[in-house]
Amino acid sequence: MARNSRDLDLIVETVIYLQTESRRLAREECGRLGVTATQLNVLKLLEEIGALSLSELSRRIAAQNSTVTGIVDRMVEAGLVERVQSEKDRRVWQIRATAKGLGIARAAKVAPWELLRGAFGALTADEREQLVGILRKMAGFVSKEASRNVARG
Repeated sequence: MARNSRDLDLIVETVIYLQTESRRLAREECGRLGVTATQLNVLKLLEEIGALSLSELSRRIAAQNSTVTGIVDRMVEAGLVERVQSEKDRRVWQIRATAKGLGIARAAKVAPWELLRGAFGALTADEREQLVGILRKMAGFVSKEASRNVARG
């Protein structure tokens, strides 16, 4: 049992370390680029994925639509993103990075996802597959438990 406790402690410490170090590096880079961490996350997402609807962007950054609307409004004012009407559904507005926004996203040298991408790339293909499978299983368990707690609450 002591071994399991030490292993769990190591997992928690590692997750906290990865998150803390990623945030520290991101804060430094954001200061250099003149954007907030959230704005940089949005720009990196848009650089990698392309245009996203407000609801999809909200889901991907785990924030409510109303919160993301404010973030996007400020980014539009700063010339980092623009709203464009979806060609598929004219009721939907897509958020797309401007040339200025893409320039900032590309200029970001150290970002949390790059740090983690490097660490992930250092694993063998089997290790990556195992890690992804384990993390999905753990996330599913946590999600189920959180739903139960909300239902009881």
